[in-house]
Amino acid sequence: MLPGKTYEKIYKEIADRITAARIKANSELGNILIDLYYSIGGIIYERQKDEGWGKSVIRRLSSDLRKKITGLQGFSESNLEYMRKFYLEYKGKPSLLKYVKKVPWGHNMLILQKVKDYKERQFYLKSTVIYGWTRNVLLNKIKFGAYKKSFAEYKKHNFKKTLPAHLLGQAEESLKSSYNLEFLNVSGPIAERNLENKMIFHIKEVLLELGYGFTFVGSQYKIVLGKKEYFLDLLFFHRRLQCLVVIELKAGEFKPEYAGKMNFYLEVLDSKVKMEHENPSIGIILCGEKDDLEVEYSLKSTNRAMGVAEYQVTKKLPKNLAGKLPTASELKKGLK
Repeated sequence: MLPGKTYEKIYKEIADRITAARIKANSELGNILIDLYYSIGGIIYERQKDEGWGKSVIRRLSSDLRKKITGLQGFSESNLEYMRKFYLEYKGKPSLLKYVKKVPWGHNMLILQKVKDYKERQFYLKSTVIYGWTRNVLLNKIKFGAYKKSFAEYKKHNFKKTLPAHLLGQAEESLKSSYNLEFLNVSGPIAERNLENKMIFHIKEVLLELGYGFTFVGSQYKIVLGKKEYFLDLLFFHRRLQCLVVIELKAGEFKPEYAGKMNFYLEVLDSKVKMEHENPSIGIILCGEKDDLEVEYSLKSTNRAMGVAEYQVTKKLPKNLAGKLPTASELKKGLK
């Protein structure tokens, strides 16, 4: 009989290989299915164009396919229609097809239904491939207009002067100008510690909002300098950037002194906590409001990589309704 440690090593190696093979098989199967659906859509489209096929033929085709091939799924009349549309939308567009083939069919159908613009589709397809978005995450990203925000955002950071060129792009991509924290179910002003506690309770949703690569390390993370102790609100590690990321929460408006404090924290963190193989730590100051000009000048004097962003915990009132609805005090008066 094999010694315990030797057996465990062999068992782990075999189990890892099986897992890797399954992942590869699922990925290859997904590509095969997308190719299949695309080709079926092409056949249907060409026959409709050349021979005048109508909806009745597609209905019959769906029925006959499911009768002929036992256990066949995914070939309903509506799905065959989607295959036709799928082919028509991506025919002659190789730049999109290379991402389309890496995205599950359900994701593709969602993008096809919800997104009409060519460049916008490319954004959601590419992002799904890069960040591994689930179908629900993809739906939320589309609903909250992630595409428009991606080029409309004016991100405030000092990455260009503090990070090496090979990290700049990924760091820029990892930071947003604002974070949607509506899932915290906050109805009004909230204290910083309460906000922190709610974020920890909803850490799964927080990680999804932060984006791909963030892993949670801890809250009120202690760093020691001499005889003094300091506590970081939230500490993460970013897998792609290979660095620690500190998030400091500020309930109100951004103040210039926040940048100086973050600069100090990052200095101590890199000196006392960061490992040799890791890249310099990055800080994100997450506040209720910010003045972009004030932020810009505050970051000029810092030598550590950091960005400043706003968070949103309640849904913003549409601009066309602003000032037209009664305030809480007005409602109370009305009730009296």
